[in-house]
Amino acid sequence: MKEKVEVTWKDEMAFEASLHDNTHKIIIDAVPAVGGRNLGPRPKTLLLVSLGGCTAMDVISILKKMRITPDYFNVEVEGELTEEHPKYFHTITVNYIFRGKDLQMDKLEKAVNLSQERYCGVSEMLRKSSKLIHHIIIEE
Repeated sequence: MKEKVEVTWKDEMAFEASLHDNTHKIIIDAVPAVGGRNLGPRPKTLLLVSLGGCTAMDVISILKKMRITPDYFNVEVEGELTEEHPKYFHTITVNYIFRGKDLQMDKLEKAVNLSQERYCGVSEMLRKSSKLIHHIIIEE
């Protein structure tokens, strides 16, 4: 199985990324300080989005199989960049935030660990270059 995207230059530092046979499009751009117009997210930021989306989909799917439905579920992803070029995320922290009644920490941990260790391919790719940390937070 292959995935393919096309990234086409628009102007200045803006590009349009076409995904899934042109059915989805994303504008990426740079900040004005480096010639962009801030028309869209930066590519490295989208890497964090990919990680958050991948693991969030895994976790909610696993929880559904356990017949657990949180009232609220959110994933926050934060990456720390190196100081020198090429700048990359040396550490990435993923916070899994849940709200709901009778949420059992052991079940949440199982779902998160299955995602991180077995199912999320984005986590697996990033683990080869970055330290991945995760936290599970149950809010009232």
